[in-house]
Amino acid sequence: MSLNEITRIRDRRTGRASSWNTEGRNGDSWQIKPGETRVLADIKGPGQITHIWMTQGNHYRECLLKITWDNAKFPSILCPIGDFFGLGNGIVTSYQSEFFTASTRFPYQFNKGCALNCYLPMPFNERALVELVNESDEIHNQYFYIDYETMTDMPADTGLLHAEFRRTNPFGGWGPEIASNRAGSHLANIANKERLAWDNNYVIMETKGRGHYIGCNLSVTNFRGDWWGEGDDMIWVDGYKWPPDLHGTGSEDYLNQAWGMQDNAFHRNGSSVFEGRTTIVPSITPWDQGGYQTSYVFHIENPVRFQKEIKVTIEHGHGNHLANEMSSVGYWYAEKPAPAIEPPPVAKRMPVARDNFGHWLYDEKNQCPGKPVELNDEMRQMKAEWAEKYGKK
Repeated sequence: MSLNEITRIRDRRTGRASSWNTEGRNGDSWQIKPGETRVLADIKGPGQITHIWMTQGNHYRECLLKITWDNAKFPSILCPIGDFFGLGNGIVTSYQSEFFTASTRFPYQFNKGCALNCYLPMPFNERALVELVNESDEIHNQYFYIDYETMTDMPADTGLLHAEFRRTNPFGGWGPEIASNRAGSHLANIANKERLAWDNNYVIMETKGRGHYIGCNLSVTNFRGDWWGEGDDMIWVDGYKWPPDLHGTGSEDYLNQAWGMQDNAFHRNGSSVFEGRTTIVPSITPWDQGGYQTSYVFHIENPVRFQKEIKVTIEHGHGNHLANEMSSVGYWYAEKPAPAIEPPPVAKRMPVARDNFGHWLYDEKNQCPGKPVELNDEMRQMKAEWAEKYGKK
């Protein structure tokens, strides 16, 4: 409800599903067994979920939030719980945005207690089925509130919320040895356009139907240790064309910041997890040693509307030359339920760890590499020049 509407008296009923102890005692959490899918709320419509609060001590990547609208045969929201609420890689911290907040006593730690809130309106016509899927090998302890309201009818032009998680580890960049924004970085400056961009950019979300895209969060595990950005956002509406309907100028530019990402979290954009706080030696700059970054941007006044289909992409490094880990959640409203893609298996979506010296601990069981960028003549030339000028002797 907007500030302008808070004075309106409406013929609606308010309800809540929660984990409260029905025996009147103080054990107010649910124990969800390994491999179990538990129904958190099953609400008859028309109605609207108005707020979700969840808190837990771990399993931010292992447990999935699954929401199905209107008796569809598939969920339209299917995301690891941490990523859905804007925290990537199982890292907890406190931040505030327009649609999501998080609050913790254990900032910048893995798998600690954290309160998560979502204020995105989630209307539905017939039914809202909210489930939690525990894909860990441990019992999961979950507290939750799901606040909602029911009504007699729903406006015909109301959209259904969708959200899906994607990951590539590592991204299949063509020149990961080439630096960004340092000596020799000009050698990454290939011509990335037309079908080359369409085929190779990192995909944040892609769907068919009618609706509008409202934003995303984007997480990067920075293996290289220098700047992971310089990637233009490219959004195609209702099919391929060149140039795309929306073409940006760089990763931090699309995320409504500049000169890298900063340690702030605003209502419409910011860093929920700032890389400079996750390096072995904390730094005010986000590219000194390499760490974890989660950024977000919401298109509230400027949603990207589509009538038939949409493909939201961003380069990873200019021309997709980098090979860091990339993961994201895209959010959109659609006229009808559409399926969210299946996340990678639990082992393949777990964070990439480091040792006490900052070395990345690569594990093949953890990897889910995307399609590698196929080398063209310009890429080969750039790699050869890098090897000649900057390669190890």
